[in-house]
Amino acid sequence: MEKRKNAMVVLLPAAFLLVFLLWGLLKPDADISRSERRKLAQKPELTAASVWSGSFMSEFETYTLDQFPLRERFRQLRALTATGLLGQKDSHGIYLADGYAAKLDYPLDNDSVQHAVSRFQKVYDSYLAGTNVKIYSAVIPDKGQYLARENGYPAMDFAALQTAVQQSMPYAAYIDLTPVLGLDCFYKTDLHWRQEALLPAAELLADSMGVTLTQSYETVASDTPFYGVYSGQSALPMQPDTLYYLTNKTLQACTVYDYETGTEGPVYALEELKGEDPYAVFLSGSRALLTITNPSAEGSRELVIFRDSFGSSLAPLLIEGYAKITLVDIRYLPPERLGNWLSFEDQDVLFLYSASVLNNSETIK
Repeated sequence: MEKRKNAMVVLLPAAFLLVFLLWGLLKPDADISRSERRKLAQKPELTAASVWSGSFMSEFETYTLDQFPLRERFRQLRALTATGLLGQKDSHGIYLADGYAAKLDYPLDNDSVQHAVSRFQKVYDSYLAGTNVKIYSAVIPDKGQYLARENGYPAMDFAALQTAVQQSMPYAAYIDLTPVLGLDCFYKTDLHWRQEALLPAAELLADSMGVTLTQSYETVASDTPFYGVYSGQSALPMQPDTLYYLTNKTLQACTVYDYETGTEGPVYALEELKGEDPYAVFLSGSRALLTITNPSAEGSRELVIFRDSFGSSLAPLLIEGYAKITLVDIRYLPPERLGNWLSFEDQDVLFLYSASVLNNSETIK
């Protein structure tokens, strides 16, 4: 009996490993992880050089981890075990509170903020100083500002962040968005704000820049469930959001020019609703340089927004007041190259950045 028991202890795990080994070798390799929004490692090429250098085994280990059968199920099981059984309060830096997922982003990194504003200073010194442009700035709070402290998690000092931005950008009139934003302005499973909740923020920005917004919108719901980035990063089970976008005749007549591809398209890239990141429906996602042209504009007023991904869903709500809005993302386009495409004379200029990007600004060139 004891021998049989010992044999079972050895054979069962061996059988388990053998089944999963064969399953992993026979099943087709997946190209991407939709939950993590990244490409998965593919089988490395076996060559004498790769074996000799040791790169083959390293790449093969990464490949087997990425292509392991039931990988997503095991990720979720691990996350549930850590948070449910072991009492861990977050999974991969993501925590759940009040029905929302948020990311731990603490403490305020003053060096990161100063790096960001130093790059904004570069833009000002190179292109804006001595012109007739009117310059504004605004910081978008992170969702954690409404969740963290109330649920026992640390949060960055958002008031200190705003103060640092204002003091470091004396050339820009600061617009405080906090009076018109709240937790319900954000997706539950994603870091971004919801466009259908942004009309008060758009109106505040427009008023501060001397523009009047009067138009109404039709709210359109995507029929594809929206699992935001925090859903995949945490591997925790979450109910999906519903993604909405706002439209009207003015927006339907607008065109968007992409300087990278040299192509023109609509404000909303509806095909993205069924892609890896449905939030890319807003202005086709991450782009270095875009211009929205409004043929219905009454005047010739222009706005330039230096922004991160949050600006993609907000900019369409401001186009009513402008003939043209240009969006610049200096995470992809270094300020030193900006003069190749743009000149500044008498536009409105808005620096609009999220707290999360300012606190992790190594991506800003």
